[in-house]
Amino acid sequence: MPRILIVEDEDKLRRALQRGLSDEGYDVTAVEDGDLGLAFAVEETFDCLILDLMLPGRDGMDILTTLRAGGFPGPILILSARGSLEDRVRGLDLGADDYLAKPFAWSELLARLRACLRRRTVGEASLLRAGRIDLDRVHRRLSCGAREVELTIRECELLEYLIRRVGQVVDRDQLAREVWGDPGVVQTNVIDVFVNYLRKKLDRVEASGMIDTIRGVGYLLKG
Repeated sequence: MPRILIVEDEDKLRRALQRGLSDEGYDVTAVEDGDLGLAFAVEETFDCLILDLMLPGRDGMDILTTLRAGGFPGPILILSARGSLEDRVRGLDLGADDYLAKPFAWSELLARLRACLRRRTVGEASLLRAGRIDLDRVHRRLSCGAREVELTIRECELLEYLIRRVGQVVDRDQLAREVWGDPGVVQTNVIDVFVNYLRKKLDRVEASGMIDTIRGVGYLLKG
């Protein structure tokens, strides 16, 4: 079930979008301001972001720029009353995958959303890179230059999560929820054990020191 994040401050429209997309079978999270929307987009994993531009807090263009600069990989569909050619071109140039002006037809929104999700599926690379390391997600191989080591399924999932947030501090609660799917894991040392496993694998490909421990918070993968 694709996960969709809606960032829209107009209450009636936000509720209608959330209800309508949920009825279509999507897993929908909807928030009403830019700061909260950016936080959700960074801290959780979504298959597509539907983004208004005129928002309280951070505006949509700022969110778009920040996410793309940080390596946000998912498709972003702008949904805005600002429908001028200049606004559409600027949004697409800043990294939006599509731009739909309000008012819009429901059937067109659904079609554009499906197209965004198809492009994500087709274009999603099996190879992820952070700094000098590469992760082959399909074959679960970590490499640095000519050196290569195989990862377990959990090690691969953990490293992928860190790579997609390279340069960002990731707390243990996030890892428990997003990688293990079990918030209770944070009460054990399982996360620390697997981070240690990853560090040993990084040592084996001579990429030591890439994962920093942020005391009392979590971890940071350096690019």
